[in-house]
Amino acid sequence: MELVLNKKPQGVTIVEGFPGFGFVGTISVEFLIEHTKAEKIGRIQSNDVMPVAAVHNSQLVEPLSIYYSKKKNLVFVHAISNIQGLEWQIADMISELCKTLKAKKLISLEGIASATPGEPRAFYYTTGKVKEKVEAAVLKEGIVMGVTGALLLRSKVNMSCIFAETHSSLPDSRAAAKIIEVLDSYLGLKIDYKPLLKKAEEFEAKLKGLVEKSRNATDQKAKKELDYFG
Repeated sequence: MELVLNKKPQGVTIVEGFPGFGFVGTISVEFLIEHTKAEKIGRIQSNDVMPVAAVHNSQLVEPLSIYYSKKKNLVFVHAISNIQGLEWQIADMISELCKTLKAKKLISLEGIASATPGEPRAFYYTTGKVKEKVEAAVLKEGIVMGVTGALLLRSKVNMSCIFAETHSSLPDSRAAAKIIEVLDSYLGLKIDYKPLLKKAEEFEAKLKGLVEKSRNATDQKAKKELDYFG
């Protein structure tokens, strides 16, 4: 696994979101990239990652890509591919990214499963000593898995996590919208909330298509291997 960067802005805040419960992290980061008009500055490449090459607005979207918003001095780690089994390696790559860019803070966006009906609630957790003002309840009990869990255990950078409840394993745009709302108040991004849910739903539909295509590609690959060996 290798970190490839075309630009190396310094003193940034890094925001990461990976496929997880409700694909909340991925949808949120996708929205932020488009909202801040961030430019692609690199990628995390590995032969172990499912080779899914998506095309959006005539632009290639790689499985694990890195974007930079100069105006907000934010770096986004964007993932559309299944990274199961690679969580520790990817956490190490993000730690290396933090070190290379002398990141001030690392923010993780995640969905957490909830059986409680109604509007999603947001929760916040930080490894920092100083509790910052965030419009979300402090997470007192919970299990954090995946890349975020690995980063909490290994990262040496001040790390904050924003979680939103999701009631489904399917892409959840409402939970993603809740995360954006909390992050906006935290970082002062001045997001126009009126088109937020509509945008989130568009990203949700796009992500559903990418996920379906990825599954089909995996099924076809497995079928070809079965035909070859059997």
